[in-house]
Amino acid sequence: MKSEDKQRGRAALMGRAAMGERLGGFIYGTIVVLSVVITGGKAYPSDPGQIAAFVVVTIVVFWLAHVYAHALAHSVSHDEHLSFAEIRRIAHREASLLEAAVPSVVALLAGAIGLISEGAAIWLALVLGLVVLATQGLLFARAERLAWLGMLVVVALNLAFGLFLIALKIVVSH
Repeated sequence: MKSEDKQRGRAALMGRAAMGERLGGFIYGTIVVLSVVITGGKAYPSDPGQIAAFVVVTIVVFWLAHVYAHALAHSVSHDEHLSFAEIRRIAHREASLLEAAVPSVVALLAGAIGLISEGAAIWLALVLGLVVLATQGLLFARAERLAWLGMLVVVALNLAFGLFLIALKIVVSH
């Protein structure tokens, strides 16, 4: 009986660790995306397709850098040669960086093909980034079993960071 309880406890910790890594990747990826949308919006205010391309290239480069760095760290910390399976596992774990870009890229592409105006596409990409940050704050608060006040603080901090980036966009653009 105790062995089963220990296995369940280890599985729960591993699941929590994986969730934490994905959450971290989403937050980091969203911040990168917001930064690129802001700088891209300044450089190409009427070309959301170009901004989307910058977002995709940047997030893929950051993802590759994370996979490479974590693969080397794994090799050293576990004193073993890297296998293709381990690299694939790390790449999958770090995929949340890529996934974080999807809402904003979709908004930018909607502007690029004329479904919405170019300016609206850029602002929608930023708003969706804020929604993702707020959602990540809620997920963190839930995982930590925070009370309402703690949840509000975490969500507010995530949103404050995103809003700081958007305020920076407004200041730089004007």
